[in-house]
Amino acid sequence: MTTEVIWADFGSKLLSFIKARVNNPENAEDILQEVFIKIHEKSNQLKDERKLTSWIYQITRNAIIDYHRKKKIPVTSEFTELSSDTPEADLTPQFVKCMIPFVKELPDKYRYALEKTVYGDLSQKEYAEELNITYSAVKSRVQRARQMLKELFTECCSIKTDRYGNIISSAIDDCSC
Repeated sequence: MTTEVIWADFGSKLLSFIKARVNNPENAEDILQEVFIKIHEKSNQLKDERKLTSWIYQITRNAIIDYHRKKKIPVTSEFTELSSDTPEADLTPQFVKCMIPFVKELPDKYRYALEKTVYGDLSQKEYAEELNITYSAVKSRVQRARQMLKELFTECCSIKTDRYGNIISSAIDDCSC
């Protein structure tokens, strides 16, 4: 099947799929273009055309994940304070200000895992090597840290999320942080 046929059959469906997971329509269209470039480049890797749909959606999911990874917020190595003149402060000043005390409340091993991998510049594999622990252990720490943060946020700030975890409404002003 040619890329043109795939575009005709899947283009609008994939764009809707991406828009449901990315808040910016222009970024969604950029991601769609990247997806079709990857489909074109990797079309020889598809061995069974009966798996075309799942193969295309896997490429799309990976592109969405890559997009979100590129958006991660850089922070200082200590993750202590963000001044009002930083780009992060322009994005969500109240949320970032409220987030710092919660991160500080996490047990050290979970806080460090977040600081180094999610907010820092190390991959989880690099962090695992640095600590001489398994990659799986680092993944678990990051997952647990995120869950702990979610619980702390939920207790303090009335945050409502959609089924993808995007914040749809909040009462951060009521936060006691």
